[in-house]
Amino acid sequence: MSEQKRLFLVDAYALIFRGYYAFIKNPRINSKGEDTSAIMGFMNSLLDVIKRERPDHLAVCFDKGGSTDRVEMFEAYKANRDETPEGIKTAIPYIMEILKAMHIPIMVKEGYEADDVIGTLSRQAEKEGYKTYMVTPDKDFAQLVTENIFMYRPVFGGGYETWGIPEVQKKFEVTDPMQVIDFLGMMGDSSDNIPGLPGVGEKTAKKFIAQFGSMEGLLANTDQLKGKMKEKVEANGELGLLSKKLATIMLDVPVTFNAKDFELDHPDVEKVKEIFQELEFRRLTDNFLKTFSSETETAQTAIEKTSEKTETKATPKEVKSAGSGQFSLFGGDNNSAEATTENTFTRKTTETTSHFYQSVAPGMATKLFIKNLMSQNSVCFDTETTGINPITAELVGIAFSWEIGKGFYLPIPENRDEAQELIEQLRPFFESESIEKIGQNLKYDIKVLAKYNVEVKGKLFDTMLAHYLINPDMRHNMDVLAETYLNYTPISITELIGKKGKNQLSMREVSLDKQTEYAVEDADITLQLKEHFQNELGEANTQKLFDEIEIPLLRVLAAMELEGINLDKAFLNGLSEQLDKDIKALESKIYAEAGEEFNIASPKQLGIILFEKLKLVDKPKKTKTGQYSTAEEVLSYLAKEHEIIQNILDFRGLSKLKSTYVDALPTQVEETTGRVHTDYMQTVAATGRLSSNNPNLQNIPIRTERGRQVRKAFIPRNEDYILLAADYSQIELRIIAALSKEETMIEAFKNGEDIHASTASKVFNVPLNEVTREQRSNAKTVNFGIIYGVSAFGLSNQTDLSRSESKELIDTYYATYPKLRAYMSEQVDFARDNGYVQTVLGRRRYLKDINSRNAVVRGAAERNAVNAPIQGSAADIIKIAMISIYNKLQEGNFKTKMLLQVHDELVFDVYKPELDNIKVLVKTEMENAFKMDVPLDVELDTGLNWLEAH
Repeated sequence: MSEQKRLFLVDAYALIFRGYYAFIKNPRINSKGEDTSAIMGFMNSLLDVIKRERPDHLAVCFDKGGSTDRVEMFEAYKANRDETPEGIKTAIPYIMEILKAMHIPIMVKEGYEADDVIGTLSRQAEKEGYKTYMVTPDKDFAQLVTENIFMYRPVFGGGYETWGIPEVQKKFEVTDPMQVIDFLGMMGDSSDNIPGLPGVGEKTAKKFIAQFGSMEGLLANTDQLKGKMKEKVEANGELGLLSKKLATIMLDVPVTFNAKDFELDHPDVEKVKEIFQELEFRRLTDNFLKTFSSETETAQTAIEKTSEKTETKATPKEVKSAGSGQFSLFGGDNNSAEATTENTFTRKTTETTSHFYQSVAPGMATKLFIKNLMSQNSVCFDTETTGINPITAELVGIAFSWEIGKGFYLPIPENRDEAQELIEQLRPFFESESIEKIGQNLKYDIKVLAKYNVEVKGKLFDTMLAHYLINPDMRHNMDVLAETYLNYTPISITELIGKKGKNQLSMREVSLDKQTEYAVEDADITLQLKEHFQNELGEANTQKLFDEIEIPLLRVLAAMELEGINLDKAFLNGLSEQLDKDIKALESKIYAEAGEEFNIASPKQLGIILFEKLKLVDKPKKTKTGQYSTAEEVLSYLAKEHEIIQNILDFRGLSKLKSTYVDALPTQVEETTGRVHTDYMQTVAATGRLSSNNPNLQNIPIRTERGRQVRKAFIPRNEDYILLAADYSQIELRIIAALSKEETMIEAFKNGEDIHASTASKVFNVPLNEVTREQRSNAKTVNFGIIYGVSAFGLSNQTDLSRSESKELIDTYYATYPKLRAYMSEQVDFARDNGYVQTVLGRRRYLKDINSRNAVVRGAAERNAVNAPIQGSAADIIKIAMISIYNKLQEGNFKTKMLLQVHDELVFDVYKPELDNIKVLVKTEMENAFKMDVPLDVELDTGLNWLEAH
């Protein structure tokens, strides 16, 4: 007897929406600025189903025009749904095109929903002896389940679960899956705007199903109900029957299941690859080729490997192997060009590209190489080292390229003296002012070479920084850039040294041939990217920003990072002990208030205590997994009313402070220097702000007493030095006042007034000297909140004002500063017309969603249109100041060093005899970094630790 054939019907929009929102916090944006999240999410799901299940027959079902019949029955059906996000609308044509290229049938019928199309096809296929699997997370499909029709549901966290009759019976507490229609009709569905019976929720609906069997059974026996429930059900019987009709999936759509048309067939591999290439899908291309390759693993092996990563309840299909045991999805000729990855993969590699990469031998060959090197005008170089930490890494070799497709690798001896001797021969090249140096993330190479007492001089071109200015929202690592712009896949570092772990090799242990290919390829590819980006910098109008800000800043940051800052480990150890006591005291309080001990750090246990045992909220918010939400924003609203919640927030804050900073910082002191060396990233924040890593010194809390204490641990190098902190005062408010040309605010700054008191005086209509502390505080919240689009709701949560008082304050604020409001509108209009906004120096922030039809998505883009130029201009100004100060310190041969940049603040290790001069130098350069209608103001302070100096 032959095995029963299986049909998989995919609910297109359900998986498209699911895929889109899976990437919502980190959207997939390609180099053209297109949001490809929905396409990628859907294709990942589709290929996953094909790989896991190897279906005989497959179709993808779409909606078109909504359900005519249901809207005729109930005009408000689905009327409350938000506008489809722009990223999904633009994805649909691409997905259709991909499915056609894959030869997968698209089933759609005007006036019907995908649910109805799937329902009809599943019943037709059942009659022809097929098992049908409906691929959807939508629970409404449970009504269609029979002995031969199943739901195949993607589950949270990965994997799939199969719902047959027993699973539906258990989930909905019904005896027959058809009763799911009654269940949905009784409780309604807010997402589809199906009204249901008023007052009937999930529990009540299940109870009614158990007691009466159906909607009709309930309505015929309302005499068995009591009180208000009886009144509601009797008064809304017709609404209940209508809801049941709306919830019923139609089984008579004019579509036909034709088995031959639905067979999973050979895709048009080249066409799919062409579309993926246009969308810049690299990994997805590989995934697609592996999925449809006859040379891939057996399906069972693939399933076993998948199950190691993801637990799934779905039962995999039994797979028959062909010939030698290799699984062939389509059967037939295993050597067919369409079925083999090797013959269809077109991205270039070292193996398919003509190149000349040569290692340079010691002695005469090295001398001849250096002579040739010194005759070049522009050279790309790339260091290979023993590790990724530039403070401890040693040179293994250096690659050079100045002609596309060609390059040289100079191995560096392991012996430090011999290594230094070879570096001395290269010194004239690195310190030549006339030879341009090209690299990817040059800051790393500069820091490594600095340990060999070599300074990299001359013009610099960093491809990572160039791409950041051209396309700030995309990733900037070399592999991505090579694949995106050059259609080239570089050799992976894991091919040389293996994956992270105890068995990973050092670069020194890799053979010279492999080192040469890997290292010179990096230099060659970087050289090619430079040629590409050189023109694009001009087209994006960011060449000046690149030449005058980002590249000079690269040298400044390298010097700051190499310098590091001194840390008082003994102080932190003492603070850790104090925090331990405070955390334990809070634990005891929380246990007493809860009436029992539990794991405070467990959201699940905490949710049960707060919302089931203590019942602090009538309708607590839940997460997607069904747990009570104990996120900070949820608890913060309740903190004023419940002491236990404030204690929990304090417990979390202290625990995080202890683990993230107090206990972690001492472990990040470098043994070789005795100092902490943060790494400043120029290419992370799209606004232009720097970010700090390993350790992150920009996120040390300063609003709490304990948080501020951490700054005490940062101290001068020795007793001959003192820390100086220089902080821009209210720079963002000054920038928005200048850009908006709001005279009232400009005058307040020019007169040296307290801007928050000045604002309070105007919006509350009281004399300046009569402004209360509370009025000033509220005005301050509005001043800073306006930049970030604060709403009346947001303001009321941040102050003691009611929602209506907050709205009145914001309206009065805009009436007081009309030019500010006009400027904000102009910025949004500019973004709508141009697709970006820019800072005072022309740094662009691209806003792909500024014209979205989705109000929530568009609103976020509009807020960015206002605050990105402000934040970005502040970032640009402090960068100018850093470059000017660094140059002045170098020119004056000062012993003083610039150590840290934290938001609008710079921290210096000042040699005490230089203090008076340094104060004047720093204040002058910072306040004159950029001229506006509003003066920049810098506050200076000194101390024996960072807290004292701040």
